[in-house]
Amino acid sequence: MKRFHVLSATVGAGALISLGAFAAVAVDPQPSDSLISSEMSTGVTVTQSPNQPAGQLPAATPAIKGPAPLPTEEQGLPG
Repeated sequence: MKRFHVLSATVGAGALISLGAFAAVAVDPQPSDSLISSEMSTGVTVTQSPNQPAGQLPAATPAIKGPAPLPTEEQGLPG
């Protein structure tokens, strides 16, 4: 019976701590405009060269043409 009391006390204490944390966030939430004004960047920098107009870029073509062969373990039975 003692083990049951320890388990229920642990579960009850965890529930109280969770409710306390939820109440603290509910009382003082973050202002919604802080997400809009963040200075986050993706790390990508794109610059246009002044000497090359946008229309002169070559078209992208794949290096490999056609379907790739299946690995030997996925090929069907011979014949």
